[in-house]
Amino acid sequence: MLSRRALDELRLLQSNLHKHAARRNAALRLFVVSRHAATLMAQREFWLEFAWADQEYRAAVRRLAQFCLEHKECARRERRALSGLGRTGRPWQVSRSAPGIDSPALHGGSDE
Repeated sequence: MLSRRALDELRLLQSNLHKHAARRNAALRLFVVSRHAATLMAQREFWLEFAWADQEYRAAVRRLAQFCLEHKECARRERRALSGLGRTGRPWQVSRSAPGIDSPALHGGSDE
Protein backbone atom coordinates (compact mmCIF):
# COMPACT_ATOMS: atom_id res chain seq x y z
CA MET A 1 0.00 0.00 0.00
CA LEU A 2 1.17 3.48 -0.81
CA SER A 3 0.72 6.48 1.42
CA ARG A 4 -1.50 9.32 0.29
CA ARG A 5 1.58 11.41 -0.50
CA ALA A 6 3.12 8.59 -2.54
CA LEU A 7 -0.15 8.08 -4.43
CA ASP A 8 -0.27 11.79 -5.25
CA GLU A 9 3.31 11.61 -6.51
CA LEU A 10 2.49 8.52 -8.57
CA ARG A 11 -0.52 10.27 -10.15
CA LEU A 12 1.65 13.27 -11.02
CA LEU A 13 4.34 11.08 -12.57
CA GLN A 14 1.75 9.15 -14.59
CA SER A 15 0.10 12.38 -15.73
CA ASN A 16 3.46 13.79 -16.83
CA LEU A 17 4.25 10.58 -18.66
CA HIS A 18 0.95 10.70 -20.57
CA LYS A 19 1.48 14.38 -21.42
CA HIS A 20 4.99 13.72 -22.74
CA ALA A 21 3.82 10.64 -24.65
CA ALA A 22 1.11 12.67 -26.41
CA ARG A 23 3.61 15.43 -27.28
CA ARG A 24 6.13 12.85 -28.53
CA ASN A 25 3.54 11.05 -30.66
CA ALA A 26 2.36 14.32 -32.22
CA ALA A 27 5.95 15.36 -32.99
CA LEU A 28 6.63 11.97 -34.56
CA ARG A 29 3.54 12.23 -36.76
CA LEU A 30 4.60 15.70 -37.91
CA PHE A 31 8.10 14.49 -38.67
CA VAL A 32 6.84 11.51 -40.70
CA VAL A 33 4.47 13.72 -42.71
CA SER A 34 7.23 16.31 -43.23
CA ARG A 35 9.43 13.74 -44.96
CA HIS A 36 7.13 13.93 -47.98
CA ALA A 37 5.78 17.46 -47.79
CA ALA A 38 8.46 19.79 -46.40
CA THR A 39 11.83 21.22 -47.31
CA LEU A 40 15.00 19.72 -45.88
CA MET A 41 15.29 22.63 -43.44
CA ALA A 42 11.72 22.09 -42.22
CA GLN A 43 12.33 18.34 -41.91
CA ARG A 44 15.33 19.07 -39.75
CA GLU A 45 13.21 21.30 -37.49
CA PHE A 46 10.56 18.58 -37.18
CA TRP A 47 13.29 16.07 -36.38
CA LEU A 48 14.71 18.33 -33.65
CA GLU A 49 11.22 18.82 -32.20
CA PHE A 50 10.70 15.06 -32.12
CA ALA A 51 14.15 14.42 -30.60
CA TRP A 52 13.43 16.95 -27.82
CA ALA A 53 9.97 15.46 -27.14
CA ASP A 54 11.48 11.96 -27.14
CA GLN A 55 14.10 12.96 -24.55
CA GLU A 56 11.40 14.48 -22.34
CA TYR A 57 9.31 11.33 -22.66
CA ARG A 58 12.25 9.06 -21.81
CA ALA A 59 13.07 11.19 -18.76
CA ALA A 60 9.46 10.87 -17.58
CA VAL A 61 9.65 7.09 -18.03
CA ARG A 62 12.87 6.98 -15.98
CA ARG A 63 11.32 9.08 -13.20
CA LEU A 64 8.29 6.77 -13.03
CA ALA A 65 10.51 3.67 -13.08
CA GLN A 66 12.68 5.10 -10.30
CA PHE A 67 9.58 5.82 -8.20
CA CYS A 68 8.41 2.22 -8.69
CA LEU A 69 11.80 0.79 -7.73
CA GLU A 70 12.00 2.93 -4.60
CA HIS A 71 8.53 1.94 -3.47
CA LYS A 72 9.12 -1.71 -4.34
CA GLU A 73 12.12 -1.67 -1.99
CA CYS A 74 10.06 0.02 0.73
CA ALA A 75 7.37 -2.64 0.38
CA ARG A 76 10.01 -5.38 0.68
CA ARG A 77 11.40 -3.83 3.86
CA GLU A 78 7.89 -3.54 5.32
CA ARG A 79 7.18 -7.21 4.53
CA ARG A 80 10.45 -8.24 6.17
CA ALA A 81 9.62 -6.16 9.25
CA LEU A 82 6.17 -7.70 9.44
CA SER A 83 7.57 -11.21 9.08
CA GLY A 84 9.45 -10.62 12.33
CA LEU A 85 6.14 -10.11 14.16
CA GLY A 86 5.17 -13.73 13.78
CA ARG A 87 4.00 -16.03 11.08
CA THR A 88 0.75 -14.14 10.57
CA GLY A 89 2.41 -10.82 9.75
CA ARG A 90 -0.24 -9.07 11.81
CA PRO A 91 0.90 -7.19 14.92
CA TRP A 92 -2.30 -8.09 16.80
CA GLN A 93 -1.88 -11.83 16.17
CA VAL A 94 1.33 -13.39 17.46
CA SER A 95 2.04 -16.87 16.20
CA ARG A 96 2.45 -19.73 18.68
CA SER A 97 6.06 -20.16 17.61
CA ALA A 98 6.99 -16.58 18.53
CA PRO A 99 8.90 -16.29 21.82
CA GLY A 100 6.98 -14.95 24.80
CA ILE A 101 7.88 -11.83 26.77
CA ASP A 102 9.56 -13.86 29.51
CA SER A 103 11.41 -16.08 27.03
CA PRO A 104 15.17 -16.33 27.66
CA ALA A 105 15.65 -16.09 23.88
CA LEU A 106 14.53 -12.46 24.00
CA HIS A 107 16.99 -11.62 26.76
CA GLY A 108 20.00 -13.36 25.29
CA GLY A 109 19.85 -16.21 27.80
CA SER A 110 19.32 -19.89 27.30
CA ASP A 111 16.61 -22.24 28.47
CA GLU A 112 19.00 -23.98 30.89
